[in-house]
Amino acid sequence: QVQLLESGGGWVQAGGSLRLSCAASGRTFSSYGMGWFRQAPGKEREFVAAISRSGSSTAYADSVRGRFRVSRDNAKNTVYLQMASLKAEDTAVYYCAATPRYTIQRADFDSWGQGTQVTVSS
Repeated sequence: QVQLLESGGGWVQAGGSLRLSCAASGRTFSSYGMGWFRQAPGKEREFVAAISRSGSSTAYADSVRGRFRVSRDNAKNTVYLQMASLKAEDTAVYYCAATPRYTIQRADFDSWGQGTQVTVSS
């Protein structure tokens, strides 16, 4: 497994932007597909975005497509989530996760960070 630590969360007004980062430990980061998930109070954790090991393939939830962008820097062992045009409904704890393959299925991710809070004020 890989150790993951998210950062970059905070408070932002609706329409604003934030960039989340997720730093991974270990020397095998490039062998993991990465994903971002979020969980709002009282709701299940949901898929947000995923990126393949090389970064050549990405996937997004319909609710964020066109507003969010996932990227990675394998030299820095870091995956990013650039969020723009934020809405109040984007308020949640955001988690990054790692999987041995490229997938959007939550059950396939076996390493998780502790999460970072994003609050969007309307």
